[in-house]
Amino acid sequence: MLGATAQGTQQNGAVPGEPVKTDKISRRGNWGNQIEFILTSVGYAVGLGNVWRFPYLCYRNGGGAFMFPYFIMLVFCGIPLFFLELSFGQFASQGCLGVWRISPMFKGVGYGMMVVSTYIGIYYNVVICIAFYYFFSSMTNLLPWTYCNNPWNTPTCNGVVTPRGINNTLANVTRSLVTGAAEVAVEVVNKTKRTSPSEEYWKHYVLQISDDIGNFGEVRLPILGCLAVSWVVVFLCLIRGVKSSGKVVYFTATFPYVVLTILFIRGITLEGAVTGIKYYLTPQWHKILDAKVWGDAASQIFYSLGCAWGGLITMASYNKFHNNCYRDSIIISITNCATSVYAGFVIFSILGFMAHHLNVDVSEVADHGPGLAFVAYPEALTLLPISPLWSLLFFFMLILLGLGTQFCLLETLVTAIVDEIGTDWIVRNKTVVTGGVAIVGFLLGVPLTTQAGIYWLLLMDNYAASFSLVIISCIMCICIMYVYGHKKYFKDVEMMLGFPPPIFFRVCWRFVSPIIISFILIFTVIQYKPITYNDYVYPGWSLAIGFLMAMSSVICIPIYALYKIAKSEGTTFLERLKNSCKPDVKWGPALNEHRIGLYATPGSEGEVEVRPLKEELKEKEDEKRDEISLTIQGSNGSTAHNTTPSA
Repeated sequence: MLGATAQGTQQNGAVPGEPVKTDKISRRGNWGNQIEFILTSVGYAVGLGNVWRFPYLCYRNGGGAFMFPYFIMLVFCGIPLFFLELSFGQFASQGCLGVWRISPMFKGVGYGMMVVSTYIGIYYNVVICIAFYYFFSSMTNLLPWTYCNNPWNTPTCNGVVTPRGINNTLANVTRSLVTGAAEVAVEVVNKTKRTSPSEEYWKHYVLQISDDIGNFGEVRLPILGCLAVSWVVVFLCLIRGVKSSGKVVYFTATFPYVVLTILFIRGITLEGAVTGIKYYLTPQWHKILDAKVWGDAASQIFYSLGCAWGGLITMASYNKFHNNCYRDSIIISITNCATSVYAGFVIFSILGFMAHHLNVDVSEVADHGPGLAFVAYPEALTLLPISPLWSLLFFFMLILLGLGTQFCLLETLVTAIVDEIGTDWIVRNKTVVTGGVAIVGFLLGVPLTTQAGIYWLLLMDNYAASFSLVIISCIMCICIMYVYGHKKYFKDVEMMLGFPPPIFFRVCWRFVSPIIISFILIFTVIQYKPITYNDYVYPGWSLAIGFLMAMSSVICIPIYALYKIAKSEGTTFLERLKNSCKPDVKWGPALNEHRIGLYATPGSEGEVEVRPLKEELKEKEDEKRDEISLTIQGSNGSTAHNTTPSA
């Protein structure tokens, strides 16, 4: 861990093996240590979009020039929002519903986060299950999408690897790479009409795609089986909540970097890799003046970090109260963005190699989303010796990247349900809730495994979590900074961390970040184009369903606000409105020893953990030892919670 951790309080759990328990919530649970939280958050933030969306956005929006607006948006919007959500969840030790005790009228924001996480969790696991399918399909001597001599191939299929005896109109020098024979290169012809074997494998074999979103056809049983495997894996990893997932992330959050590095080293040694990387990084400075470039940068930062999904609040709620989440937010945000940049080298080195051997421009093979993950990149891998090995590594990396995000999405829903009901039975049987949510998620994902499933998956990806996230995040900023009050919240953070938020973050929370969020919303509306998939144009009724999905999360906010106002005390509407905005008596730190100053009220006792007398006496003895150690350590930002509290 970093030096800041070593200097932190013993109560924050930074020192492994420390017997102190006063900062733990035994009934609800905590992370085993801070590394588990950081790795889980990195796994949550670093997802499939870092690999299949960012590199393409960077190449399309001016290469290296795109990095400038990207990092500007990271500093002024990404990190401040990340810190805001982490501090929000950590202070209250509650999930995305419980935190709205800060202003009960806005609890609909929490319900909106749950709806968004539900949508994303449904289709995200379908993407993971397809990666599982490709992973299993790669366990062979010859990748099934290498040649065009399969039953599912069409006459227009032209592969980049030509087997002996087959007259392929798209001949190339790839064969010499694979077979080791010195063959003469042949010019590429009809490349504009070319259909690759990987694309036909994807459409005609894996998906057996139908001709319309309303034509569901049959359930693809292999994909359904892989979906069941995906949900079982997620459930087993979360069977004990953060106690089990915190151990799993040591592998799932770190191994993708091992695979990325292996693929990077292999990629840059290939002929044409430099050309691909130049395409990725060469600055086109004139594009900086294009508003679309800035809009794409802001949107990518916002969606990539997972803001407004509820996951950041949930993961932080399992932190110990005095954990330095300020430090964590910077580490995780920068790691996420650095991973995106690194993944770009991995992707474009291979695509440059493929373009070189096809004798086409890199733009001809560059793609994003499922087109990159399941068509372009797999096809490029067929050009490599021992291609099944590289394919196994690539899809295993995609699986791990997806699972890291999926863990947090499921835990967000489970935590919200358990915290909201809050009975002893449901706390003891949290595993049952986890299993129930997983089963429901599996059943809701079944339609996405049909022959029209890819249409619905892309519809959910484009609408279920688009402008609704921006609205949710904006309302959250307004509620905390202006309804609850920025001065009160700054003092809450100071009480928790031992130091107030730096002035930069105070300014961003109040002014800069909300303005940027509003800009993203306006940009999203102005740049809106109806969704298409290749040449398929979605019918109007499907777009209406997409908008309904988007609105279903936002509509929770005004509906619950009206309900809360109606239930609040008061004779006039303004009185009811005022009372519904006041913090609940239970708002504040979860443990009694942290409810000091403003929160040291009789009403806070309802949230106090009831623990055995022996344990309580033992903790008091530990506290005395802590005080002695603190006097030896000296003062530090994170150890200042024993000083005079801020009210």
